[in-house]
Amino acid sequence: MNEEHDRTTDRLARALGWASLGLSVAPLAAPGAVSRLCGVDDSIQARGAVMLVGVRELLHAATLLGSRTPAPLVWTRAAGDVIDLATLSRALSHRTGRRRRRVTAVTAVVAGITAIDLYTALRANRRRPHKGPMSLHAAITINRPRQEVYRYWHDFENLPSFMTHLEAVETTGDGHSHWKARGPVKTVEWDAEIVEDRSDELIAWRSMPGALVGNSGSVRFRDAPGGRGTEVRVNLAYVPPGGKAGLAFARLLGEHPEQQVRDDLRRFKQVLETGEVVRSEGSPEGTRALRQAMQRPAQPVPL
Repeated sequence: MNEEHDRTTDRLARALGWASLGLSVAPLAAPGAVSRLCGVDDSIQARGAVMLVGVRELLHAATLLGSRTPAPLVWTRAAGDVIDLATLSRALSHRTGRRRRRVTAVTAVVAGITAIDLYTALRANRRRPHKGPMSLHAAITINRPRQEVYRYWHDFENLPSFMTHLEAVETTGDGHSHWKARGPVKTVEWDAEIVEDRSDELIAWRSMPGALVGNSGSVRFRDAPGGRGTEVRVNLAYVPPGGKAGLAFARLLGEHPEQQVRDDLRRFKQVLETGEVVRSEGSPEGTRALRQAMQRPAQPVPL
């Protein structure tokens, strides 16, 4: 059963490889015609961007058709899809009339292709998880008493106030909790349990069996030298969806777990020391590659 699942997924991946080969022909042979057809423009820059898409599709084809197990490599196509959607969204904001309709139609087609790529990549992930957990470590010093810092973190329902990728945490009793988080592709949920809890010193947890993103870790609290408050140290082990390819895709979107934890700790420090998290109105969720790609020049605000 599992072997048949893998073979079917690999066949899907190879079909996407042949699709990439076909999609590479027109951008490389007639970039001007493709850019006009898509409703972009016929400038040298546009033709160059179209040719780069053709080269990228050719590389996808070589990667997928040349691998014995191509399914996990479909994440590379998904990353390219995200770049294409961001570029088309930016072009759409500057188009009107017939050209806007053309860009809209192409965007819909690319969105459909993206859905197929993600389906194949996630299907591969269910049977080919990363062989071992990855780990990260982060620390920060907070100018508040250790007991206060521990109590705030120990109430897990406080965590979404400074962990922007978390949508909600629900404490279900007996050291168990239910977590809901925004991933780079979709929202994920899992259950976790506390495995060690030492008041004002340590909280250790692990996800329950069956979690899409298996994880475990600990948070340690100790007095900072010189009476400067509390030193918080986070150790986390996790299995990224899609293995290393999935991790690379997440990093493209600005969702790398190590950077997430460091940003979370900085916001945690702000919450406890100032009572609020300082955010930019223009980027309330921080720097993300997709957000940056969709930026456009500032426009006057109508009065």
